[in-house]
Amino acid sequence: MQFTDLGLDGSLLKAISEEGYTTPTPIQAQSIPAVLGGQDIMAAAQTGTGKTASFTLPMLHQMVRHANTSVSPARHPVRALILTPTRELAAQVEESAKAYGKHLPLRIGAVFGGVPMDPQVAMLRAGVEILVATPGRLLDHIEAKNVNFNTVEFLVLDEADRMLDMGFLPDITRIVKLIPGSRQTLLFSATYSDEIRKLASSWLKDPIKIEVAPRNTVTDTIKHTVMELGEYDKSKQLLRLIESGEIEQVLVFCNTKIGANRLTRFLQNKQVGAEAIHSDRTQSERMTALANFKERSVTVLVATDIAARGLDIEQLPFVVNYDLPHNPEDYVHRIGRTGRAGQSGEAISFCSEDDRESLQAVEKLIKKRLEVRPALRGSRETSAGRSDQRVQRKQLDPFFTEPYEPGVNSAPLKQSETNGQTSKPALHNSRRSEKRAIKPAAALFRPPVKDGDG
Repeated sequence: MQFTDLGLDGSLLKAISEEGYTTPTPIQAQSIPAVLGGQDIMAAAQTGTGKTASFTLPMLHQMVRHANTSVSPARHPVRALILTPTRELAAQVEESAKAYGKHLPLRIGAVFGGVPMDPQVAMLRAGVEILVATPGRLLDHIEAKNVNFNTVEFLVLDEADRMLDMGFLPDITRIVKLIPGSRQTLLFSATYSDEIRKLASSWLKDPIKIEVAPRNTVTDTIKHTVMELGEYDKSKQLLRLIESGEIEQVLVFCNTKIGANRLTRFLQNKQVGAEAIHSDRTQSERMTALANFKERSVTVLVATDIAARGLDIEQLPFVVNYDLPHNPEDYVHRIGRTGRAGQSGEAISFCSEDDRESLQAVEKLIKKRLEVRPALRGSRETSAGRSDQRVQRKQLDPFFTEPYEPGVNSAPLKQSETNGQTSKPALHNSRRSEKRAIKPAAALFRPPVKDGDG
C-alpha cells in the first residue's frame, strides 16, 4: 500500500512526498481510513511507528474544505484540539502538522507552559484551526477566555496513558466537557492501562480498536544490550564509549535531575559536547538543547524521563540507560527514541549490582533477554582495587612524604601537566642551604632514634 492509495488530498500527498515518505506504517494504514470514515478510534502502537501522522493527515484532509486566506479570526476557529502530556511532544506534533499541511492555508499553533503567554494569546486571538496543547496551559487560556471550542470537530488525546500518569485526569475531564458531543475522538498511545480503557468508554462512541503490536513490545530494529558495571564506573564507561567512537549522537537517560546535571558537567569537563534536558530547565533552554542535539552541534543529550516521549530525532543510533528506570514500562518509551521508521538502533543499559531487580523487570516486560555487551578495557574496578588506589594515593601524598619547610612549601604542591611528577615551588637560591638545614616537622611525630638503631 502507498499513501496515494489512501484517498488523501493532493496537497497532502505532495507534502508527504517532500518529507521523503511513500509507504504508510501499519498504524497509519489502519488508522487513516478509519478517521476519514468519521469513526472514533482507540489505537495502540509501538512508539516510533508514526502515530502522529495517523491523526494529523486525515484531520488535515477533512479540513481542506475550511482552508482560506482570510485575515479575519472568525474564519479560522479551532476545529481540532490535540492534547499532549509534555511540552516537547506538543512542539513535535505542531511541527509535524505544519510539515504535512504546509501547502494548505490552515493555521496551526501550540500552547504549553514554560514560555510567556502573550505570544500564545496573540496567536489564539488571530485564529487557529489546529491547536496542540498541554492541559495545564490550555486551562490557563480557557480561564482567561482566550479560546473557545464551539466549533471543534476533532479531539485527539495523544499519549493518554502518560497524561494520566502525570495526574492530568481532572484537567482533561474539564476540557472534554467544553467540547461539543458531536466531535470525533481519537486516542493514540504506546500502551493502554485498564484505567484508560475504562475512561475511554465514556469519551468515545463505538470506537474502532487498533493495536498493531502487543502491549509493551519493542520494535525488532532495536538491539538490546547491557553492560555490567560498578556504580562509580558508569560515567567513565560512557566516556570511553564516546571517545572510542563506538557510539555517537547518543541520548542518555538518568533517573534524577541532579544525576543528569552531574553527568552533563562531567562530560563537558572532558571536552565532550553535552547538554541536559529536564523539568528544572526553562522551556527555551530545553528547546535550545534539543535543537543543538538535532543539528549535531552537541554529541550527547542527557535527559530524565520527561524526554522519553515526544522526541523525534531522525537517525538516532544509540540510546543509553545510564540508570535503569524504576518503572519497566519507561524502558519501552526511552528506547523508542531509536530504531524509528524502520531504521536500526541500539539500546545500551548500564547495570550495577543495585540495578539487578530493575533489569529483571525490564526483561520480563519485553519478554527478551538483554545481550551482555563487554565493558571497554579498564572500565571495571573492584571495590578492593579502588581501596588500594586510595591507600596508594595517600602514601604518595606530598603532605606525608615531603618535609615541612616554613614559607617554602606551605602552598599545595601541583601536578606537572607534562609528566605527572610532583614539583616543588622554587626556593630562593640565597637561602636554599639554610632551609635544608631546618629539621623537618614530620620528625616530631617519629619515635626518637636510639644509638645503634641505624
